[in-house]
Amino acid sequence: MRRLLTIIVPLFISFLAGAQPISGPWKGELRIGMTKLAIVFHFQDGKCTMDSPDQGAKDLPAELDHISADSVHVTQKTAGIVFSGRLKDGVLVGRFKQGGLTVPLELTPGEIVRNRPQTPSGPFPYRTEEVTFINGDATLAGTLTYPEGWNGRKKVPVAIMVSGSGQQNRDEELYGHKPFLVIADYLARNGIATLRYDDRGAGASTGDPTNATTYDFMSDASAGIEYLRSMGKFKKVGVIGHSEGGSIAFMLGAREKVDFLVSLAGPGVQGDSILLLQNLNALKQSGINMKLTKEYVRAQIKAQNNPWLDYFIDYDPVTDIRNVRCPALILNGDKDTQVDASVNFQRILDNLPKNRSGKRFVGKHTGGTVYPGLNHLFQKCETGQADEYSLIEETIFPKVLEDIAKWIGNL
Repeated sequence: MRRLLTIIVPLFISFLAGAQPISGPWKGELRIGMTKLAIVFHFQDGKCTMDSPDQGAKDLPAELDHISADSVHVTQKTAGIVFSGRLKDGVLVGRFKQGGLTVPLELTPGEIVRNRPQTPSGPFPYRTEEVTFINGDATLAGTLTYPEGWNGRKKVPVAIMVSGSGQQNRDEELYGHKPFLVIADYLARNGIATLRYDDRGAGASTGDPTNATTYDFMSDASAGIEYLRSMGKFKKVGVIGHSEGGSIAFMLGAREKVDFLVSLAGPGVQGDSILLLQNLNALKQSGINMKLTKEYVRAQIKAQNNPWLDYFIDYDPVTDIRNVRCPALILNGDKDTQVDASVNFQRILDNLPKNRSGKRFVGKHTGGTVYPGLNHLFQKCETGQADEYSLIEETIFPKVLEDIAKWIGNL
């Protein structure tokens, strides 16, 4: 979940341009409130492309308005972006503008290189397959990963992986981390298949996300589940959802679409409460003493006329949680500042269906864990704040991977 009321930044921003002495890759960091976004501009032969490695975006085109020996001026009309900068002591010092936002931006020569030791690299001991499935006017493209040693004769469990809010690729790539790729790799080495896919309008997937809500993204995931069932290769078909994907997992469980679900930092309270807590945390971190109410948050959101946000603040996952009809694994980190475990975790467990004796009838395996010292991305952290995400080399705490694989394997 990357959306904050106080930090509404369009994902996949497009930017600037370059020329003779300003050539090759130039890197910088865009800072907006508590959010830091690394960017790289590639200047070559009077043209420019931009990478946003924190968001998994590469080779985004930009329009060059002006280039000289010591300055550039670039616009990106689609996103309403303007960047202008001038060389000073080897640094391209400039201003980044988008809408009513203006922030300083400095670029220095070179690529951004981050150490992500958990990111798997081939050759792999398992087989993958590029697949597509259709939901209405959207074609979703993804990677189906089969377990190590799978020969097609034995049916194995499979989980579709659903990302958090915002357009994300099939690896749920963020700040150079690829958590879904890491999970898929670990599960494949432990007898479990996965399908991860690019969100509609992202990566190789088509479809317009402009007016899409959480319900629409649930519909996309449901189409993926039907696709997996149609293949006839799998024993149980489940879902692993992170953040907003956790809400989608509960939706699918309530509609009896899946045989099991794993919620990774999924919300257990209504969206307006999530945003209120996020913004109270942001104000506290900024040292601002401001009284904030849920009504104020709702008013600010409604003024934006954003279908996704409008749906989000009104959606209470408890209605679906109470109707889940499959085994459920609920996982959270106690330092999560985006989906506070102290507020959400127990509310989820308390509302999962129970029989007359008070035991959960959705399966003896249903339960959960709050991991000490883990943030929203399930990284071992110090503060849990979003500005740590890019600084932490670990993509996902190994015990989380072990617990997911063991739990699905024991179903």
